[in-house]
Amino acid sequence: MPLYKEIILKDNAKLYLWKITEDIEYLKHAVKLNTNSQNRVDSMKSESHQKGFLAARMLLQHIGYTDFDLYYDTFGKPHLTDGKHISISHSHTFSAIAISNQSIGLDIEQVKEKILKIASRFMDVSHLENLSETEKRIKATVIWGIKESIFKIKNIEGISFRNHIFEEDFSLEDKKATATLKYENKEENFDILFDSAEDYIFVCAFEKQ
Repeated sequence: MPLYKEIILKDNAKLYLWKITEDIEYLKHAVKLNTNSQNRVDSMKSESHQKGFLAARMLLQHIGYTDFDLYYDTFGKPHLTDGKHISISHSHTFSAIAISNQSIGLDIEQVKEKILKIASRFMDVSHLENLSETEKRIKATVIWGIKESIFKIKNIEGISFRNHIFEEDFSLEDKKATATLKYENKEENFDILFDSAEDYIFVCAFEKQ
């Protein structure tokens, strides 16, 4: 299907969602890839991962870029040749990209029951108190997304979700939060925006200016 949703995050930042309904052969023919990207797709054993990768390129083409405008640094972080910041995420039937004039991290996750079984490994579970089971699953998924999106911005080996990234408690209704990365004697603060699409949560992190 075409673009599922376009969301203005800030004056200088947009999020684009693509719901993957196409078969793999359609996507392969619809997207033009550079050599490195083609090699990556060919090496993927999972068709779902192939689709997610290609759907992200469909989004790029939809907004006027191509795969040839995208490159990855030695840490695997994506960049655009025009200097704008980009973050990419994929989960099952959705691919997403966020583009901004400032550093941005994006994560999209499907809400699943098992998130609560591992919540204590990555978050302060007191932030789930006084919530229904459904709200707990959603909030835990948001918090995972907060930590994943901050990690994508910093991309430093050794960062622990549980021990280094701390979210301030927040309300789901606000659709925003703040978080702090404390690592190697340095403290950095982030603004967080989040929302939902069907049974998926997407989270975007921005370094505070």
